[in-house]
Amino acid sequence: MARTITAGLDGSPESQAAAGWAAREAVLRDAPLRLVHALGQPYPCAAPGEMLRPALGLDAHSRWADRMLGETEATLARRHPGLRITADRVTEEAVPALLGAAGEAGLLVLGSRGPGRVAGFLTGSVALAVVAGSRRPVALVRAGLRPEEEHQPRAHGSGAAPFRDVVLGLNSDAPNGDVIGFAFHEASRRGARLRVVHGRSPELPYYDNGGDLNAALHAQLVGDMHRALSEALGPWRAKFPGVEVTEQAVIGRAGSHLVAASRDASLLVVGRRRRRTPIGPVIGPVDHAVLHRATAPVAVVPHD
Repeated sequence: MARTITAGLDGSPESQAAAGWAAREAVLRDAPLRLVHALGQPYPCAAPGEMLRPALGLDAHSRWADRMLGETEATLARRHPGLRITADRVTEEAVPALLGAAGEAGLLVLGSRGPGRVAGFLTGSVALAVVAGSRRPVALVRAGLRPEEEHQPRAHGSGAAPFRDVVLGLNSDAPNGDVIGFAFHEASRRGARLRVVHGRSPELPYYDNGGDLNAALHAQLVGDMHRALSEALGPWRAKFPGVEVTEQAVIGRAGSHLVAASRDASLLVVGRRRRRTPIGPVIGPVDHAVLHRATAPVAVVPHD
């Protein structure tokens, strides 16, 4: 059986969108879905259509959480007959509760308010802390995402519309197999094209006095990037012969290119190197940019 897909719920519209996306992902993987609410949050968010309520005592919060989880579970069960769903409330604070849930899951899914602000369990700092600290992939889904936005425009008289591209943001200097494999699996499940956006920031000698990249050096740099990617992607192309792959080489900051690519993607996949600093786990600048500005769901895959 495939590993469980887990969605964090706080009752907010963005977490409801995340739960809906997680249910669709669980169907694609033929995996069970788990809904989790952390009672250690300062107070619960309002359920859809309700006003935000004041802080609740533990008993009242527990009753509210049970009702919210039960209603969400019933809604998803109606949408996806046969999907195996469980719902749990845990007593820990949000970050350790979600990190614990992520460790037991194939994928943890959280909500995002969309471009400009990461939400997830009341404050962006919680969602970012979970992404930075998780040893399992974490996906963030923006509020208001509709299932049809993941698909290409439907042609007249056609059946189900195919999925939009899965976009993989990859560092051509250090392509990682965990990240590449995750993206290929997601593209294969969707029957979607995999678009690989890979970039490199050139050293200063690559620039002439006018600030432009010398044409010959630019061609050499792009050629080096394509060779590195061809070597990294080769085994995965052989493993997934049915996945169409396109490559886009970019020079400079990759974040803006990935944000632009997310506008017509069903999923954006990026990697995050596991590393700790004196202030704890951190998120790199590319991941930070896409988490705040991408319009498609973003899956962050940790790796060594």
